[in-house]
Amino acid sequence: MTQASSHPDVPADPGAGRGPVWLDGFLAAELPALVALRRDVHAHPEVSRAESATSALILRTLARYGIRGTVLPGGTGVVADIGAGDRVVALRADIDALPLPEHSGLPWASTVPGVCHACGHDVHLTALLGAAGALQSSGVLPGRVRLIFQPAEEVMPGGAHDVVAAGVMQGVEQAYALHCDPRLPVGTVGCKSGAITSTSDLVALAVSGPGGHTARPHLTADLVYALGTVITGLPGLLSRRMDPRSVPVMVWGAVAAGSAPNAVPQSGLLRGTLRMMDRSGWEAAEPLVREIVADLLAPTRASYTLSFERGVPPVENDPACTDLLRTAVTAAVGEGGVGVTAQSTGAEDFAVLLDHAPGALARLGVWDGVSPMVDLHSPTFRADERAIPVGIRLLVHTALAALTGPPR
Repeated sequence: MTQASSHPDVPADPGAGRGPVWLDGFLAAELPALVALRRDVHAHPEVSRAESATSALILRTLARYGIRGTVLPGGTGVVADIGAGDRVVALRADIDALPLPEHSGLPWASTVPGVCHACGHDVHLTALLGAAGALQSSGVLPGRVRLIFQPAEEVMPGGAHDVVAAGVMQGVEQAYALHCDPRLPVGTVGCKSGAITSTSDLVALAVSGPGGHTARPHLTADLVYALGTVITGLPGLLSRRMDPRSVPVMVWGAVAAGSAPNAVPQSGLLRGTLRMMDRSGWEAAEPLVREIVADLLAPTRASYTLSFERGVPPVENDPACTDLLRTAVTAAVGEGGVGVTAQSTGAEDFAVLLDHAPGALARLGVWDGVSPMVDLHSPTFRADERAIPVGIRLLVHTALAALTGPPR
């Protein structure tokens, strides 16, 4: 990954002129380099826990701003503090890419086959770098801002666990983050109190049997039938056995068994995700899934191994921190910038950090208002780069408001 050029085509700054003066001045001088940096990261994506070049670029950029960063013990991801004092507010950005091909047609599209930033993490880390430089340029801060460039958000267990294990959340009073939202127009930031994301657990079922001829299924264990029973039965029974307010969503993404139409296979595999809208349902899910699968497979005589990998709870936005975010959005881009966002059925491991400090996640609008809306994790996903200065301004105002407000 190269050092970014300082002369890209610079997008407009929707918050220009809203101050403070030092923030306007910083963005006027640094936005070209930050946009170029974002394009460099986008063109050279790295998957979870392999973000070495990305981490090195973050360290070099922080050093250019006079900020000393430290790589997390796992070898990727960066942490740094700005300012001094007992009060600490954390700002977090994720930095990993997805194992997906890119078909966006952008001049700075991924140069790495099968890997791309289809979730906007390149925008997140650029906004945090810009906020870091701006806050550093402001002079004396009313406390400390902890910058967390987190690796491995896209896998389970995610990099938020690495951040906590490294002691990064010790002493943090509040924590904030933003995430690109392709359904919100650029210049708009979605805020929501309470749960703003959902849970995500991985379920894998391996079945086995003696195999045999499809003419005589009664002499063996019909594994395809057994898998089909679970495919339809588990989602249906979860919706009847759990509180409907948890909204269990069990969706299978992969199934494999057999190769011949007239042979009962000896093995089969089923994999999917279970998502829920509240934490109480998440806590109760695993034992119930195991019970239902056992009941469904008992009549089939199939042997099985069930793997249940717990992911993350919902991101629960603290009400007071959400109000602070709304105030920060107004300061960053005006009252019209505060948008409404629904709870997402996607998951975000920022929830792990919020187990250690109150905070909130905001939805950063990246839709240009003209192009067709393309969802996150799509190979054709694009983010309007005017969202970069919006994200920088939002993070700066959020940090300052949190440090000057009442202690939490």
